[in-house]
Amino acid sequence: MTAFLAVLTRDLRLALRQSADLALVLGFFVIAASLFPFGVGPSPEILARIAPGVIWVLALLAVMLSLDRLFQQDLADGSLEQLALAPVPLSITILAKVAAHWLTTGLPLIAVAPVIGILLNLPPDGYVTLLVGLALGTPTLSLIGAVGAGLTLGARRAGLLIALLVLPLYIPILIFGVTAVDAVLTGFDARAHFLYLAAILAAAIPLAPLAAAAAVRHGVEG
Repeated sequence: MTAFLAVLTRDLRLALRQSADLALVLGFFVIAASLFPFGVGPSPEILARIAPGVIWVLALLAVMLSLDRLFQQDLADGSLEQLALAPVPLSITILAKVAAHWLTTGLPLIAVAPVIGILLNLPPDGYVTLLVGLALGTPTLSLIGAVGAGLTLGARRAGLLIALLVLPLYIPILIFGVTAVDAVLTGFDARAHFLYLAAILAAAIPLAPLAAAAAVRHGVEG
């Protein structure tokens, strides 16, 4: 636990020093969302219908844009090798790095999501469901993204490769997140969708760090 907290604190401090990265992610989220009223028209009914899908897709893409900073900086300065050789299991270290990534990317996106909902005329009944879904889904996006970032460690055009690897794995999270909001807006219960998202997260917490650790170790030793 001490090692976990040490890595988490270190990554949070580094992220706060590089606040431009966070601004870039949030800027993409807001600016891309503001384009949809121009692209599909300002009709409130159309915007309300597409709002859950737009918010989820943009959140997914915003998380993906920030995945390359999970390991690349540590690889460049040599600290990733030291972390891989440390007595602490590498999977624990990666879990701490993923937690820091979510706190500095996923959590701000959740905080900004209601603003995007207002911009896209999301009905009031959908806000709580949207936020709960994002709270369950965005940590899984970071966990799966860590596997993709590990597999592309040191590769040229790593960002594009990460997208190709993780986007298919993001589809179930996107489906359950969007349909949860749609279910509430049409008068149904979203509990089943939340349970699916929670189950995916529960599976990803132990499995994704192990897979990412194997990928990172291979990338460092290779």
